[in-house]
Amino acid sequence: MLKRSTLNFVLVLMLAICAMAAMGRTSGNSNEVVIKNFSFEPATLTVKVGATVTWVNNDDEPHTATATDKRFNSKTLDNGDRFSQQFNAPGVYDYYCALHPHMTGKIIVK
Repeated sequence: MLKRSTLNFVLVLMLAICAMAAMGRTSGNSNEVVIKNFSFEPATLTVKVGATVTWVNNDDEPHTATATDKRFNSKTLDNGDRFSQQFNAPGVYDYYCALHPHMTGKIIVK
């Protein structure tokens, strides 16, 4: 038989895991943009100055993350590929997929 304190700990741990899963942050990286279904998710991401944002292509088609002002540009990302960019200055960084220009996103750095 488990002690009451052990059961309480397990219950709290399970609730924390469920809460993290519900928030969509089980990867632990809140600065991640997932590419899937021909869209960037989230479409708008707000980060702190100095943060690194990582794009992950979970789509069956290749994509890019290309700044509209050319401040950054990924290589063509195949399924499972990742691209990271550090943002050291506050501002709004609009981007799109160079292969599918209707796909757009925005990084807001504060």
